[in-house]
Amino acid sequence: MRTAIIGGGAAGLMTAATIHAADPSAEVFLLERNDGLGKKVIISGGGRCNVTTGIRDIRTVLTKYPRGSKFLSSAMYAFPPEAAYDWFEARGVPLKTEEDLRVFPRSDDGRDVVRVFENLFTDSSVRVMLRADVTGIERRPEGGFAIRMKSMLEPLLVDKAVLTTGGQAYRHTGSTGDGYAFALSLGHTLTPLAPSLNAFFTRERWPADVSGLSFERSKITAKRGKGISFTGPFLFTHRGVSGPAVFALSSLVAFERYDASVPLEISIDLFPDLHQDALAAEIQKQISAGAGKIFQNVIAALVPKSLAEICVAEAALPGKKRGAEVSKKEIARGAAWLKAIPLTVIQRGAGDEFVTAGGVTLKEVNPSTMESKIRPGLFFAGEILDIDGFTGGFNLQASWATGRLAGASIAAA
Repeated sequence: MRTAIIGGGAAGLMTAATIHAADPSAEVFLLERNDGLGKKVIISGGGRCNVTTGIRDIRTVLTKYPRGSKFLSSAMYAFPPEAAYDWFEARGVPLKTEEDLRVFPRSDDGRDVVRVFENLFTDSSVRVMLRADVTGIERRPEGGFAIRMKSMLEPLLVDKAVLTTGGQAYRHTGSTGDGYAFALSLGHTLTPLAPSLNAFFTRERWPADVSGLSFERSKITAKRGKGISFTGPFLFTHRGVSGPAVFALSSLVAFERYDASVPLEISIDLFPDLHQDALAAEIQKQISAGAGKIFQNVIAALVPKSLAEICVAEAALPGKKRGAEVSKKEIARGAAWLKAIPLTVIQRGAGDEFVTAGGVTLKEVNPSTMESKIRPGLFFAGEILDIDGFTGGFNLQASWATGRLAGASIAAA
C-alpha cells in the first residue's frame, strides 16, 4: 500500500504517524512544499503551540466549533483532547494546562511538538519530501492516483491520497489554498471561504489611547440581524480590539461583509453579569462613599483610569464635577456606556487570520473514515475541510483527530 499525504501540517503529520504506527512497512510519502515540517504548528499560539484544549467533556468541546461540530463527532470521540495530551507526553513532550484550559508544551516551544514527528519519521518507511511543490493530482483509470510535482519529471503513483493542505491563513507558511484546487479537480465542491479568528480594526481612534488594556470577562455583540454575542476575555489595541472573545465573534461573523463602506457595529459590555440599573446603583454607591470625588474618578473606581477618561469624553459626561453634583440621568448615561461601548469595525485585522472558515463540503466526506464519498481512496483531514473552531487549541485538536482517523482508516483498508 502506497499512500501520499499532501501537506506536512498538523493533520498530515498525524495521518502519517498513525499509518506508520499501524503498519511500519507501509509506504508513506509526506509531501511538504516548505523546507521543513509543521511551519504553522510551530508558530501557533505565539510560537508556543496551543496543542489542544484542557476541556475533557467531548460534548462541550464540540460546541467550540461554529462549523463542522456534528461532522467532527466520530473523529473527536476516537481521539479526544485527553488522548492527544497523552499521545504527545508519551513521546517525550511534557505538557501543561493553563488556567484558561489551553494546553502548551512545558517548554513553551512549538518546535518540540513538530520534533516528535521528525523523530518518528527518521529511519522509517515514511518518506518526507520537502520542497515538494505539487502541481496536480489525478485519479488513474486503473485505480489509485498520480501526483505531479515540479521537481519530478514523472508523477508519483500511489494507491491512496490524503489532502491535508490546510486553508489560506498564514500564507507565508505555505497555506496558500492549493488543496482547494486539487479537491475541485477531483470532483469535490467547496463552501464559500472567509478568514476567521481575526482582530477587529475600528473607525474610532480612541482604542489606541488604552492599547494593551484587557478585561477577563466582557460580552461583545455584533449588531447584525438579531445580534450575535460572545463573552470572554478581550483587549484594546492600537487599531481596535483583539483577544479570545473578539476572535470567537469574528468566527461567528466570518461570512459577513464589513469594511469602511459597510461597517460592522459592535458593542462591548464590561459588566455582563450586572443589569444596567445595578451598575448605575454601584456608581451611586461610589459617589456616596466619596462625595468629594470628581465624577471621572468615581468611574475610575470601576474601570481603569485611562478608560474612565474616555468614558467621560465619549458619553459627554461632566467628568470634572463632584460626584454629588451629577444628575441621575448622567449616572445612567455613564452606566449605559460601560454596558454597551460602541465601536465601528471597518477592517479585519490584517495578518491575524489563524484559520479559514469554509472548505471542502462535509456532505461529500465520510465522517467515520475521512474518505471521499466521490473518489474512493481519497481522504481529507484538517483545515481543508469546512471545519473551524474558536481559539484555544480547538483547531489543532480537530487536525490531530481527523488526521488520526484518516490514518487509521487507511491502515485498516
